[in-house]
Amino acid sequence: MAQGARSLPELVSELPQLFIALLRAEFNQLKTELIAKAKVAGIGIGLLLGAAIIGLLLIPVLITAAILAFCLIVPPWAAALIVAGILLIIIIVLVLLGIRFLKRIGSAAPKKTITSIKSDVDAVKGVGDYDY
Repeated sequence: MAQGARSLPELVSELPQLFIALLRAEFNQLKTELIAKAKVAGIGIGLLLGAAIIGLLLIPVLITAAILAFCLIVPPWAAALIVAGILLIIIIVLVLLGIRFLKRIGSAAPKKTITSIKSDVDAVKGVGDYDY
């Protein structure tokens, strides 16, 4: 045997420790990568939230501008009613569209996943149709 060479039993006995060390290293790398991505995602979400808040503050300004624009044509009370009617129509359309989309979901249970898991369980039990 060459100098420094180890026997097969010695190498095989080291496999569990090497495998565990590899798993720990991979897990640490995964953790580091996910933490870095989470930080970037957090900053992005914070910026989007800030933009959304400013956007929400913009809505009353635009409604006021619409009322003032209609005031050039009709009395102020009528202008406010016209803008309120337009907003009410927008709300009704959005509610009806939202209800239509929610009805498409049907049951909240993930049917494909449940079916897949049941077939996996049947395969483990040796029951049902499955490929060898």
